[in-house]
Amino acid sequence: MGTASRLLLLLLPNLLLLPPPGAFGFAPSLDSDFTFTLPAGRKECFFQTMRQGASLEVEYQVLDGAGLDVDFYLESPRGEILVFHQRKSDGVHTVETEDGDYMFCFDNTFSTISEKMIFFELILDNMGEGEQEDWKKYITGTDMLDMKLEDILESINSVKTRLSKSLQIQTLLRAFEARDRNIQESNFDRVNFWSMVNLGIMVVVSAVQVYLLKSLFEDKRKSRT
Repeated sequence: MGTASRLLLLLLPNLLLLPPPGAFGFAPSLDSDFTFTLPAGRKECFFQTMRQGASLEVEYQVLDGAGLDVDFYLESPRGEILVFHQRKSDGVHTVETEDGDYMFCFDNTFSTISEKMIFFELILDNMGEGEQEDWKKYITGTDMLDMKLEDILESINSVKTRLSKSLQIQTLLRAFEARDRNIQESNFDRVNFWSMVNLGIMVVVSAVQVYLLKSLFEDKRKSRT
């Protein structure tokens, strides 16, 4: 990690802890997103606690900054590099997890002057299935119902999954909109700058032409006298 600053993000399903000073903490939900600015020549790393048999999906996108690119890598609790991408503007990565802290980093050390604005989203699956099974033992007589408890639970989970997917798509669309807006504003500023440069050149050329024509006629008048 070196001198790179670190931010600690912990999603604890059963325990809500106050984040330590200088760290950012997400609420214990299955979907979380974050937008931050990565300075030039810096690297930022985040940690996520996972359980055995769960699924971790990391989706990121560079919203603003020269080149719209960043280095990204994902490391397992055992120190293995699971994903490594160089100079990418966006990416989606899903891994099956084990118990421990997963680390994912965004590296902008290759840039010396340009900072990057980065958006990323975490999607966690199968993080709390045990809690849903605990309360089933208190329910009796479900076989007499036309719709079993498992069917109701399956329907609820299906609705929840689709709602989460809709929220994820909306979040990504907002990220795409932000990146496109930044690109348009950058192009607008660039067009205005070069338009002013061209206007200045035209004014200077016009002034030089007027001066040359004026001096030409003045020389002719002097030669006749």
